[in-house]
Amino acid sequence: MTSQTTVDKAPQSPEHPAPAPTKGLRGHPWLTLFSVAIGVMMVALDGTIVAIANPAIQKDLGATFADVQWITNGYFLALAVALITAGKLGDRFGHRQTFLIGVTGFAAASGAIGLSHSIGLVIVFRVLQGLFGALLMPAALGLLRATFPAEKLNMAIGIWGMVIGASTAGGPILGGVLVEHVSWQSVFFINVPVGVIALVVGAVILRDHRAENAPKSFDVLGILLLSSAMFCLVWAIIKAPVWGWGSGTTWLFIGVSVACFVLFAFWETKVKEPLVPLGLFKSVPLSAGVVLMVLMAVAFLGGLFFVTFYLQNVHGMSAVDSGLHLLPLTGMMIVGSPLAGVLITKVGPRVPLAGGMALTAAAMFGMSTLETGTGSVTMSIWFALLGLGLAPVMVGATEVIVGNAPMELSGVAGGLQQSAMQIGGSLGTAVLGAVMASKVSNDLPGNWTGAGLPPLTPAQAEAAAEAVQVGVPPVAPGTPAEVAEKITGVAHDTFMSGMGLACLVAAGVATVAIFVALLTKRGDNADAAGAGVHI
Repeated sequence: MTSQTTVDKAPQSPEHPAPAPTKGLRGHPWLTLFSVAIGVMMVALDGTIVAIANPAIQKDLGATFADVQWITNGYFLALAVALITAGKLGDRFGHRQTFLIGVTGFAAASGAIGLSHSIGLVIVFRVLQGLFGALLMPAALGLLRATFPAEKLNMAIGIWGMVIGASTAGGPILGGVLVEHVSWQSVFFINVPVGVIALVVGAVILRDHRAENAPKSFDVLGILLLSSAMFCLVWAIIKAPVWGWGSGTTWLFIGVSVACFVLFAFWETKVKEPLVPLGLFKSVPLSAGVVLMVLMAVAFLGGLFFVTFYLQNVHGMSAVDSGLHLLPLTGMMIVGSPLAGVLITKVGPRVPLAGGMALTAAAMFGMSTLETGTGSVTMSIWFALLGLGLAPVMVGATEVIVGNAPMELSGVAGGLQQSAMQIGGSLGTAVLGAVMASKVSNDLPGNWTGAGLPPLTPAQAEAAAEAVQVGVPPVAPGTPAEVAEKITGVAHDTFMSGMGLACLVAAGVATVAIFVALLTKRGDNADAAGAGVHI
């Protein structure tokens, strides 16, 4: 069968004929959808399922607060940097091969994490997870676009997007069940049998498709510059509370990051096959859509990082209970997404996106008021409001970004939207984590002294701050019950002050995003946006 499409061309393009009729299992459109959905489900789940496992990983491996941040950041950064390049690899070498390699590598990296006995190995294999996940995500989309006729593609993409949305939303609940009843390792081990199924089904069902005008070269220098820029920026933000914001080391990393970003932008204007065609950003609505995705992810994924520690370490909930307490958030995302889709179709993306970010800002402000004794009903209200606010942004961002891109770059624009979300998640975890760490370091000494507790040595104070940043009271074995109770009270109050400030910052970010959303509009190629959906 002659390849008929690429992620860089809309399926309606006249130079790309409709898919040839299929006989048997291989290349069957709906079986192809089933096959790629299995693999993509793993990647979507791992974006949120690990949040529930983080407290257990931290305790079991004795990880620091910064270590736990890198469990999330390593995954998001690898996904963000590799997604567009991975899409081009699929164009060049075939989407079927790229997808199967991605599935295999993702499952293998997941198993390796479960077998790891040090936090360093967990982080390394999380990065590998992200890289292999980046291979299979755009390949899955390319396979769908090449297999389905134009009149059925939007329905297929919609179902595919629902699988991703449901997997993302259901991650905390599944993670809670696995962590509590099996182990934190099972959160990763579960990907192994799922990956094997996806590999076997994919080998039988998927038919190879390649782009007719695939790139002959890859922007290796662009990849290195962008990766270096992102790493140095996130590393500086995470380490700044330890090094100090006035430290030369902190600003050295920030300076290197800025220099790499500038060099990357310059290089992209010179290279024949750029990693990111900068001409895309001449469109104000498209640029606004990308910025909106980054800001949304900063507020959402950065805030979610702390909520699991709050539920488990402050409220003392089990992993399952904490996952269930997040059900209003995940449930409203699932329920609100189709409603948001209908609304956006009728009135366009601008008002729903701005309204969604307004609800998100209100929810994050409400979460900043949570206390150690806040009841489940109050928490559920704010979590539900957050899910309702996120739904329009998740649904509408693709129409804004892909719809305002040139038709021949619709696939690249779709990858850009997903990359923006991963970058935002990484920055959110880093920035809000730095806010938390600074607030705890500033407040803990005064709170400790005010409670009449014995003075701490510098080493003890540093260790206590590390524990309090994840909501764990630094109670030494053999501590009298009365003193342990005071330490617990100080630890939880200090953690809540840090989390409250972090949520206020997230609310501020979401507020800025409201005004960014007002710059968006439905693009001339909005009908092609469905072919670039990334949720």
